[in-house]
Amino acid sequence: MAYTRSQVLLCGGTGCTSSGSRVLEKEFIKEIKNSGLQDEVEVAVTGCFGLCSLGPVVIIYPEGTFYSMVKPEDVAEIVHEHLVKGRPLARLEYKETKGDKVTESLKELDFYNKQTRVALKNCGIINPEDIEDYIGSDGYTALEKVLLSMQPQDVINEIKASGLRGRGGGGFPTGMKWQFAANASTPDGVKYVCCNADEGDPGAFMDRSVLEGDPHSVIEAMIIAGYAIGASQGYVYVRAEYPIAVKRLQIAIDQARDYGLLGEDILGSGFNFDLDIRLGAGAFVCGEETALMNSIEGKRGEPRPRPPFPANKGLFERPTILNNVETYANITSIINRGSDWFSSMGTEKSKGTKVFALGGKINNTGLLEIPMGTTLREIVFEIGGGIPNGKRFKAAQTGGPSGGCIPAEKLDVPIDYDNLIAIGSMMGSGGLIVMDEDNCMVDVARFFLEFTQDESCGKCPPCRIGTKRMLEILNRICDGKGEEGDIERLEQLALGIKSAALCGLGQTAPNPVLSTIRYFRDEYEAHIKQKKCPAGVCKNLLDYYIDDDMCRGCGICAKKCPVGCISGERKQPHVINPIPCIKCGTCLDSCPFGAVKVAR
Repeated sequence: MAYTRSQVLLCGGTGCTSSGSRVLEKEFIKEIKNSGLQDEVEVAVTGCFGLCSLGPVVIIYPEGTFYSMVKPEDVAEIVHEHLVKGRPLARLEYKETKGDKVTESLKELDFYNKQTRVALKNCGIINPEDIEDYIGSDGYTALEKVLLSMQPQDVINEIKASGLRGRGGGGFPTGMKWQFAANASTPDGVKYVCCNADEGDPGAFMDRSVLEGDPHSVIEAMIIAGYAIGASQGYVYVRAEYPIAVKRLQIAIDQARDYGLLGEDILGSGFNFDLDIRLGAGAFVCGEETALMNSIEGKRGEPRPRPPFPANKGLFERPTILNNVETYANITSIINRGSDWFSSMGTEKSKGTKVFALGGKINNTGLLEIPMGTTLREIVFEIGGGIPNGKRFKAAQTGGPSGGCIPAEKLDVPIDYDNLIAIGSMMGSGGLIVMDEDNCMVDVARFFLEFTQDESCGKCPPCRIGTKRMLEILNRICDGKGEEGDIERLEQLALGIKSAALCGLGQTAPNPVLSTIRYFRDEYEAHIKQKKCPAGVCKNLLDYYIDDDMCRGCGICAKKCPVGCISGERKQPHVINPIPCIKCGTCLDSCPFGAVKVAR
């Protein structure tokens, strides 16, 4: 292409791909060719732009026009009006990109203007399947700097000085972990570098998005880690359910090998390092570092007792470092821009930024990266655009099934590792699920505990048996069969599991229950003492009835009822027989006049 005056970027993350962005790509290529602009306009598929709720997203540069929810039938008009006539198509523009607010960085959009992108710096900007795009964005300059002008200890010292903590959940200092592995001795000199991309938390898609949008940043960082600790082989353990991420990662690895950036004598430095992918089969417990290493070795994915720790005896019983995708995605920026730059962001004990997958009852669902210390209020009401339908914010779940629920009174607590632990939650890998007044917190606790109980490997009794007993109690409470003392039993079991379980999955499994008891104890008591669900979620605690004054006698509810428990004459008020009623809510959903009510 001799000259490109415009560039059409299409979001190629999983969200937009599922909404049809690949179809848009074909349509843009076709319409641009039909308009004779194929030598002037480039079409490129990128990673996730972040604002997933408005996908498929298309951004046209150099104007920076942000088009959202684009359909294939819109493409011809965009090409004709914007690319041919130079007039952006107002009806498809995201409302805040109009007029003077159009900027190349998109910083004027509410969703973006409080973000600082470090791990996500290239997502939505480059073509993840083209190494030239990555190199054109300073890719592999950090590796060049490390191999040609730094000693391994210099690299470790820089990571230590940055204050980077592991983004996989525990928040262990990354530089310290690398130092332990570098200091570890091994008879044959073999060490390993591993990447945990086994992202299993419900509602989490941070690591997936980085691998889909910027896989070379992880590859480059793992090579640097290998140099720092003296390893020559790395493994990326990634979920097989991430087909786009796996495909792009493999393409990136092959390209890096072709360019001499993986393999022997990298950049003429004498350093050898190679990288391979290992696919996980979807076991949540394999996100735990020792279970992950067992799985790579071809063994059952069960945790190992510690000590010894992986830095001394990890993969194949050799010194190993394991970091997650987001942790690695910060490394190249730290090397290129310096530890002082990175540590200038965030809080005293939590430096840098954090990526979150924002979901649940929120207007702007998507992927975001904010400086540590940003408050939950800023995330929910400014970046996230608030709660839909004017509902009241009730809680936010951070840390996935291992985290806790943060209530409205904690909205202004700065988010970092230590503050979240202090209020009964944890950072986790970065899932953030927002809940409104219609969520039952007892049911939320049951949902997450059901997940962890099902995903328990069963190796240790506290997790295998204890979570099952807790789930039995929660099911009984939600079914209206709760008893006095159940809350205390839950607390006792939870504390026992936390102190005795073998691995982090078991130790953190009770967190959602403990945090909801701590902040929403009144809801537990309502379920147990009054046999009521204040949020109207637990169906066995609900009673449906028809308001005589509002019922028109249309009979729609009776026709829709799956068990035939509604009766009445046409044009006369109908009645629900509570005995056969299965409380499915079909009558409530189908009534066009709002006559069906729920007694909570």
